[in-house]
Amino acid sequence: MDETLVIRARSGDRAAMEDLLASVAPSIRRFAMRMCRNEADADDVLQDALLSVATNLDSFEGRSSVPSWAFAITRSACTRRRRGKKNEPAAGDDVLVGMETREPGPEDSAASSEMAELVARALDGLPDDYREVLLLRDAEGLTAPEAAVVLAVSVDALKSRLHRARAALREALRPTLEADATPRAACPDVVRALSRKLEDELDASACAEMEKHVDGCPACARTCDTLKDVLRACRTSPTTVLSPELAARVKEAVAQWLLRRDVRTLG
Repeated sequence: MDETLVIRARSGDRAAMEDLLASVAPSIRRFAMRMCRNEADADDVLQDALLSVATNLDSFEGRSSVPSWAFAITRSACTRRRRGKKNEPAAGDDVLVGMETREPGPEDSAASSEMAELVARALDGLPDDYREVLLLRDAEGLTAPEAAVVLAVSVDALKSRLHRARAALREALRPTLEADATPRAACPDVVRALSRKLEDELDASACAEMEKHVDGCPACARTCDTLKDVLRACRTSPTTVLSPELAARVKEAVAQWLLRRDVRTLG
């Protein structure tokens, strides 16, 4: 994000603040929907988070990126909303949207939509700490250090949780996607190995050894392909295009921010 935009927004520039909030609003809305799993709560969290970003921008120290900071604010707001609602059902299977970055054909669209629904249901069944790390790292595309800042953990702890979360997601989907696969006790943990490879944690020799095993083991090859497909379905297309609803919410947050500034000035 352009540093001059932050500086201008801090100075009270309304247009700059609108641009800043507009740049993070789509991601905040997606994350809120996926974590709150309730559209009404997600909308409330979005409004709270946008206003919080605006009103606290003066105290933002720049130790992380503005989007990462916005995710941290959204996460806190979602956590407060989720308290006392653990037994409520999810809002539906539309929590994962915008999966493909290319223009899909009719068959691709149907397959992608089906996979997205499967992944959405599986994510809903995961513990919150697994779901949020998958959403931040694999859905929203934050780097490991950025996601670690949002979750207030070390990068090593973040990666360890991410490996477990990816394994849990794949295991939740295994009965559906690998119904004909027979696990072999003698096989290595290719799910964790592939996850570590994605995070650049495997050295060349370990990576070559894993790839050699997968090439000669149909069951492990199927497992790796499944995990790749699942993580691909998690990804969203990065976009800053605002829907009319999001644009209206951004303007509302800016109006409230200006009103609060005026009240503080008069006080």
